[in-house]
Amino acid sequence: MTRFLGRLGSWCARHGRLVLALWVIAAAGLMVGSLVSGRPVSNDVTIPGTDAQRAHDLMRDGFGPGYAPGGTVQLVLYSDKGPLTDEPKKQAVERSMDKLRDLPHVEQVETPYRRGGIASNLQIGLIVIRMEGHDSAKVAETSQALSKAADPARAVGIEVVPADSSTPADKEIKTGPSEIIGVTCALLVLVLAFGTLVAALIPIFTALVSVAAGLGVIGLLGHVVDVPKQAGIMATMIGLGVGIDYALFLLSRHRKLLADGVPVLESVRRTVSSSGGAVVFAGGTVIIALSALVLGGFPLLRTLGWITGISVVFAVLTSITLVPALLGVLGEKVNALKVPFLGRRKESSGGGWAGLGAWVAKRPWSVLLASVLALGALAAPALALKLGPLDDGYGTQGSAPRRAYELMATGFGPGSNGPLVVVAELGNKVAKATDPIVEGLARDVGKIDGIAHVSPPKLNDAGRTVLIQAIPDYAPSDERAPAVVAAVRALDRPGVNVHVGGEVAALADAADRISGNTPLVIGVVVLLSAMLLLLAFRAPVVALKAALMNLVSLGAAFGALAIVFSYGLGSQLVGMDPPADASYLQTLLFTVPIEPYVPLMLFAVLFGLSMDYEVFLLTAVRQAYLKQTERRSSRRESDEGANEERSGRDHGHSDNRRAVAEGLGSTGRVITSAALIMVAVFVAFIAYPDPLVKTFGVGLAVAIAVDATIIRGFLVPATMVLLGRLNWWCPRWLDRLLPNLSVEGHEDDEEPRVWKSEPHVVSRS
Repeated sequence: MTRFLGRLGSWCARHGRLVLALWVIAAAGLMVGSLVSGRPVSNDVTIPGTDAQRAHDLMRDGFGPGYAPGGTVQLVLYSDKGPLTDEPKKQAVERSMDKLRDLPHVEQVETPYRRGGIASNLQIGLIVIRMEGHDSAKVAETSQALSKAADPARAVGIEVVPADSSTPADKEIKTGPSEIIGVTCALLVLVLAFGTLVAALIPIFTALVSVAAGLGVIGLLGHVVDVPKQAGIMATMIGLGVGIDYALFLLSRHRKLLADGVPVLESVRRTVSSSGGAVVFAGGTVIIALSALVLGGFPLLRTLGWITGISVVFAVLTSITLVPALLGVLGEKVNALKVPFLGRRKESSGGGWAGLGAWVAKRPWSVLLASVLALGALAAPALALKLGPLDDGYGTQGSAPRRAYELMATGFGPGSNGPLVVVAELGNKVAKATDPIVEGLARDVGKIDGIAHVSPPKLNDAGRTVLIQAIPDYAPSDERAPAVVAAVRALDRPGVNVHVGGEVAALADAADRISGNTPLVIGVVVLLSAMLLLLAFRAPVVALKAALMNLVSLGAAFGALAIVFSYGLGSQLVGMDPPADASYLQTLLFTVPIEPYVPLMLFAVLFGLSMDYEVFLLTAVRQAYLKQTERRSSRRESDEGANEERSGRDHGHSDNRRAVAEGLGSTGRVITSAALIMVAVFVAFIAYPDPLVKTFGVGLAVAIAVDATIIRGFLVPATMVLLGRLNWWCPRWLDRLLPNLSVEGHEDDEEPRVWKSEPHVVSRS
């Protein structure tokens, strides 16, 4: 790998303009192609094999697409001045319904002046529109078109708000201001880190090219696979973060070599051959972690995982090709346009971080204990993490979904926002809905604790499927709602097979499926990441320890999510709006549930990103240790006697301490800068109105901040000092089996070196 990457970087530097042109053309072409051909997205949140999915399939097959998820749109009517039954208002509503029936794909329009269609106060009503043949991926656009047709009702003072039957996964997430804020903050950090504007712009430009190319590919993939609407925002978040970070690591190494007097092309070759290997392995761990989501059992989660991985692939490719091309084109001008009062930031291997490493090395036990206590305190709130569906009641105050939710809850009860769809398969055909077996089923459903009322049952034309809408007493996000679903499913009537669908039932099934597969996903991610590190460093202790250390930062992330959302101590700070009628205490402690699949997605993303910093730190420590070991081995060849041998063993321990200090010193500032950039990007995304994006932003920002400070600055160095030469120990039989890959390489050699081994310590790169 060292030799290949060195040659690749050297070729890109010599042909910089060609590589730059190819990347710009490719990124622009992919983006234009996706814009011209469209970016199809899918709101398909099916979970094969679940009871909710069976209910939805029976409902679609037995009653038509208009009854399936995505086939129904509701218009909520509200009259603040008089009842909806006043004749002028009733006529306006009927004119609106006539216009709705004339729209394409509208199969049925149910009047609000029916049983259950108007609230007891007569001021809130509901028009139900059944659709067929429309694009189910454009629920929001369809709802707006239907809402426009209700202008006659608005003309007489009736408020009309669309409320579609989409799930939280359907909500469209538009990009824009947060990316600009994140990139601007990243640029400021880079300017402070490098002191020159040209150097600071290189990682930004590289990341933007990689993100553009990745989004273009994701947009085109929508024509052949189901791409969730969240894919673009997740790819942008991760792509910007890792794209800037990877370019930053390469640029830092290159500027250090230039400062040491190495010619430009040789410096680029050495940079890519050494730091480029770390980038490839770091990116590989992120991709492995995201790919493991295919085992989660949730199609939406699986697709989000591998599609987000596309942005990481492009970040790695641009880092090892576009960055060296830019460095070759710029030459010595990489340090041009110095920023006043900052001057040129010298890339040193000492300084405050080396001092911190030496300080930690002198008191590893104390540092280890303090780090564990601090991380334990940060992770403790995670025990109270509240998982559950995230309904429209947590949307932005004043938005259409939030307004419709509040009107529905006021007029028809909180459960009307998440009705249970009871679909029963009949063993024998019946002729009409008034058959005793159908009416008996409806009565049994209505008697269940937690059911407010049920609608009249519907029987399909075949006489074999019954549809009953049951309104629970609880809102979709209420933790008691899944228990009502379970109670309905437990109904046992001869000749009747009961299934329950709807948003609450589907999310409950998703939570059960994900929780059952979570141990498998975690085990596979940890195991595969540890194996990749074993191939990279040929050190089983380091590989296992690194994989376990990354789990620690996850605890801090989940603790932060619990504090902000489950305890509600910071929900308003991140833009979550409590109900308008909430008390002062409810406003101060406004709790928000976290979607059940979010922790597993966060685990995969954070595990991969945390491994990035682990790889870069271990690479530096490994290089320092090998160089010191080589020098000491040369000295020991001339030593004689037992005292000299004992002295050699003492040197071995001190070599490890010095290697840890040097490794932390050479990477501390650049890792901190990289972490600041990633934190800035993730914090910027908290400004999104979508609660799902906010949870990801908070979790990712806190975890990266903790990982780059407490874990990489204190915990990892302390454990490496305590382990001593065990860090790099490898059984001889395992050493013979492992392929000879080198993540860190050696920038001053064309061929990788083979170092002399300590007894029972394999230190070959």
